[in-house]
Order: sequence, then C-alpha cells, then structure tokens
Amino acid sequence: MRQTPPFRADHVGSLLRPPELLAARADAAAGRIDRDRLREVEDAAIREVIALQREAGLRSATDGEFRRTSWHMDFIYGLGGISPTDEQIKVRFHNAEGDIEFTTAALRVHDRVRLEETIFADAFAFLRDELAGTGVTPKLTIPSPNMVHYRGGPAAIDPDVYPDIEEFWSDLSAAYAEQVRRLGELGCRYLQFDDTSLAYLNDPAQRRMIAERGDDADHLHLRYIKQLNDALAGRPEGMAVTTHMCRGNFRSSWTAEGGYDFVAEALFNELNVDGFFLEYDDERSGGFEPLRFVPKGKQVVLGLVTTKRGELESKDHLKRRIEEASRHVPVEQICLSPQCGFSSTVEGNALTREEQAAKLRLIVEVAEEVWGS
Repeated sequence: MRQTPPFRADHVGSLLRPPELLAARADAAAGRIDRDRLREVEDAAIREVIALQREAGLRSATDGEFRRTSWHMDFIYGLGGISPTDEQIKVRFHNAEGDIEFTTAALRVHDRVRLEETIFADAFAFLRDELAGTGVTPKLTIPSPNMVHYRGGPAAIDPDVYPDIEEFWSDLSAAYAEQVRRLGELGCRYLQFDDTSLAYLNDPAQRRMIAERGDDADHLHLRYIKQLNDALAGRPEGMAVTTHMCRGNFRSSWTAEGGYDFVAEALFNELNVDGFFLEYDDERSGGFEPLRFVPKGKQVVLGLVTTKRGELESKDHLKRRIEEASRHVPVEQICLSPQCGFSSTVEGNALTREEQAAKLRLIVEVAEEVWGS
C-alpha cells in the first residue's frame, strides 16, 4: 500500500461537468446570474464530485477542475505579464470519425512574467476544507510552465520586454517557484504539472512545426525539463509532485502521436518529480520499452483506461498490460489511472457521467487486486 502520492489507483484531474454547472456558466457569461450565484452552483457541483471520487475508493480527489474553462489557460492568464490577444489559434484534433478544430485566443507575453496572486488559491482551499478529516488527499493540477512557451513560441514573447530570452525563462521559473511555495503554505501536499509538450515532442510532425518557427526541436525537451526543475527547486518538504503528459484531449480527440522514446531517457532520469502519469490507452502511445529508463524511487502511473469513450475495459486486459509494463519497470513502481482527464475543457469527452464513475471504480478494483490497495 502506498501512503504517499501518486497512489496505486489515481486519476488525472478533470471530470465531466454536470448540466446544471454548464447552464450556470452560460447564464453567468450572459449576465443572467452574478458571480456569487455561479460560485454557489460550483460549490454544490464540487461537493458532489468529491463524493463521487470517495465512493469510487480513490485516495486522492480533485475539484474536477469545475471552476475552469480549460485545463491550462485559466492559470496561464492568471500570471502577471501574460494576456490573451485578438489573434485566434486553431489546433487540429483527430478522432475515428475525422478531424475537429479547437479555437482559442493566442497569448502574448507583454511584460515581465511574475506571480501577482496565488492562482487557484480559493479553489484549493475549498477542496482542502471539504476533504479535511476524510483521509483523502486533495490534489491540485496546474499547467506546466512549458505550456506558456510551447503554443506560441518565441513569437509570443515581446522582444522589447525580453531582449535576452534567458531572462524570460528565469522569470517564468521564479513565478512558478513562488506559486509552488505559496501552495505549500496552503497545505497542498499533492501537486500535478500537466504538460502536453513533453508528449507532443515525441511526434516528428510536432518537431517539424517547432523547427519551422525557429526553436531547437531536437533539444527543446531538455530546456523544458530544466524549467520544471527550476520551478520545483524549492518545493516544500512533504509535497508530492507528479507530471501528466498526453497528446491532446478535446472532445474525445487527440493531436499528436508517437511513443515516449524521443524524450524518455532525459525525462525519466532528469525530471525531479515523484511520478509520471503516462498516456497508454492505445497504439498512439507506443510501447512500454521507454519505461526501462525510469529510475528507482519514481512511480509510473499507467494511463491504461481511456477517457475518450465509454466502453469499459476488462480487468484481464488491464492486468495483462500491467504485466507487460512490469517487464521494463518493477511492478512496485507502477500505478494505474485513466489516460487523461475526462473533461480537459468544459465541453468534455464523449461518455456519460455514469460511464466515468464506472471507469474510476474499475481502476480502484484492479489496483486492489494487483497491489492489494
């Protein structure tokens, strides 16, 4: 039995928003209800989703990211010196039926990057207080600092503000380090950095795109690992930190493909986190061979249960996959989770809340049968 995160049965973070929450968000956007009323609806929905996680048998719980529009931009726009622009970025996602587009505002680094207030402080405090005395660990997810850079690249950074790009990287890590410190003061003991970049860079098509915009595609993952380590250099004692890497998750669709081979050796050996949540629900993720680079003392959380469709995996299938992975990393260093969040954006993936709950229960049951907890 693991007493510290990541737990044998865990999950990535986001959960499907209930209809009443989506309706309240629409009403608030249209001016039909005020912020206080929206907060009441959010609080009620979060209490329900906490109960869902506890009833499933999970030992950690998030707020489902119910107060956010997306897994990353709410946080990034909360950093000083960064703002949305009028420009729209279109990201192409793929699924079995064809392609869809995700459209979002571009970002601009218009001033020195800094932390002006603790981002998600109230959201975490509510989760912490709701879980107090339950034996369930509150988990907070935030986007990796690399996400500030990956989407826009050098073109998003005002050269008059940062004529020396090293100063941008230094400010970015310092802002994140202060955020981590303050979260520790709030009692956060389980923090997760969500990072698509370190998975996207395994895809040759993504590396070509990175090279075409002027970045060093062959070594950018090393810069990103350094940024994460700098952000975590002063993390509070007793805070477990994980990172989650996926290849895109929007309305049951994805963006990138490819195994972890390109980044694996540096990622697993150099990134100073306690565990890696890895997408492994289909052939897009490649094989388990890169897990041979995972050193002792770090956990691999295998995302074997897909959040992209409602069909429930069989226990035998999941156990066989865990056994296959254990040929490359000891089974004692393995945990189990969904491959990604169920609702990385408010739209959510194409499955029901009942199917979501069944998948969470399945993960707990398989973990109990494999590891006894």
